[in-house]
Amino acid sequence: MTTYATVNPATGNLEREFANFTDQQAQQSLATAHEAYRRWRTTDLSQRAEVLARTAELYRRHAQELAELTTLEMGKPIAQAKGEVELSASIYEYYATTGPKLLDDETLDIAGTGRAVVRTTAIGVLLGIMPWNFPYYQVARFVAPNLLLGNTILLKHAGSCPQQALRIAEILDEAGAPHGVYQNTFVTTDQVATMIADPRLQGVSLTGSEKAGSAVGALAGRHLKRCVLELGGSDPLLVLPGADLTRAVDAAVTGRFWNAGQACTSSKRMIIDSSMWNDFLTSFVEKVEQWHPGDPMNENTRLGPMASIDARADLAAQVDDAVAKGAVLHLGGQIPDGPGAYYPATVLSGVTPDMRAYHEELFGPVAVLYKADSVDEAIDLANDSPYGLGSAIFTDNEQQAHAVANRLDVGMVGINTTIRSAPDLPFGGVKNSGIGRELGRYGLDEFANKKLVRIL
Repeated sequence: MTTYATVNPATGNLEREFANFTDQQAQQSLATAHEAYRRWRTTDLSQRAEVLARTAELYRRHAQELAELTTLEMGKPIAQAKGEVELSASIYEYYATTGPKLLDDETLDIAGTGRAVVRTTAIGVLLGIMPWNFPYYQVARFVAPNLLLGNTILLKHAGSCPQQALRIAEILDEAGAPHGVYQNTFVTTDQVATMIADPRLQGVSLTGSEKAGSAVGALAGRHLKRCVLELGGSDPLLVLPGADLTRAVDAAVTGRFWNAGQACTSSKRMIIDSSMWNDFLTSFVEKVEQWHPGDPMNENTRLGPMASIDARADLAAQVDDAVAKGAVLHLGGQIPDGPGAYYPATVLSGVTPDMRAYHEELFGPVAVLYKADSVDEAIDLANDSPYGLGSAIFTDNEQQAHAVANRLDVGMVGINTTIRSAPDLPFGGVKNSGIGRELGRYGLDEFANKKLVRIL
């Protein structure tokens, strides 16, 4: 049975299937990547950067086609899919233009005689295990810095977006990446484990669920391989006294329901000061009512289907559990009739710790609102989560915002903004949200040899 198939989430129709790799194919891919590394690591940095620059150009040239593939395979509304393609292009462009400067030797101020520098160099073959919710962007943030470094890449994409996986490989090939430098692999879970154990593989990066991250992290640790794990998130959005209500509501609605709420850094928990509760709740629900599920190929659609029927079933079970235990359902919450994996924009309040929705990540178009009677209570609610990825604070008091930011157990904080990815901003979290950082200069350090060179 194949692991890789295109099933249109808007219709439920099976579009295409692709065969899993044989064990021989998986081993050949690793051998090819290892051989390619010997040449790629010594290729001039400017030539590696040029491959990335051409990749950015090709993403932009084929933006419509790439976006349509995303909409077909995971249901992202076409306008949002185009935005993802452009973000991905900007990441390749950033590492092509700014990246080489970030790899300059770092001169150390040493007490002894002579000179010392730290040189950032490649380490070898890497495996990327990527998810379906941002199929181009999450590949780009792993691939771009590591190809610039001189590492070579084996990429296992999500089983639900095989056509995008193939198209990414075709683009890098067209951009001039030498044979074996980047390879798409339709491998199985067992073959992934074998690859991680192989001494030719030097590191693994996974973006995905907490369960998958735990399994991959355990394998990497057992075989002494570097790993980056970008996992789930249940990001809090705090609305403190004096916040601009319109700005906070607009950011909260967009931050929660963009990409049908299927984003690790989506603002999933709105924590509202009691003095602003009634106004925020009324305005929030009114805004959410404007997010109607629709055809994701329509340029005007903002809320498409979820990525799969199974994902929708999991989300619906979490909502049903909360409502059955006393949560207030303000909007949505019912699976609609008809084909596809559609789920309505849903708003809950009154969620308590005995409900699944309190501690679990809600990976879909469901927002949970909490009332806080003080700033301390808001911070306690925000930190009462196994996750610690992003967060947002809305207030007119910047000094207070910085004080609150320092107390949040997260990897990223936005003040009067939600967290949005950019090529030059580090991305990552703490607690069960993962290990490591991507993007910016930090994206060049996770799979690099920080080599000391001492000169007398």
